[in-house]
Amino acid sequence: FKTPRAAIIGNYVDKKCPFTGDVAICGRISRGVVIKTKMKNTIVFRRDFLHFVRKYNRFERRHRNVSAHCSPAFHGIKEGDIVTVGECRPLSKTVKFNVLRYVPVTKPNAKKIFRPF
Repeated sequence: FKTPRAAIIGNYVDKKCPFTGDVAICGRISRGVVIKTKMKNTIVFRRDFLHFVRKYNRFERRHRNVSAHCSPAFHGIKEGDIVTVGECRPLSKTVKFNVLRYVPVTKPNAKKIFRPF
């Protein structure tokens, strides 16, 4: 993943940032839609997936809300944006992912739309 420009020329201090801190990304990489940005340096994103039910030989839609650390390099993240996150060591009780990239979305209120990535 390409290092964001704000992380290269910025002068912030964030030890949990995967670009300037001491956190290594290892494990799963997933995508989702940002649901909440109310915490400081932490976002909640919705990860949609399909679950196969053998009895009916069909898929059902499911989702999980996952917390992720958001570096100050990504100061423009809003609700509804699509983020790519990578797994890292546990940063707190609920945070085990780090934001690596985000794509701003033009449609507002697109949080609850099912988007299997």
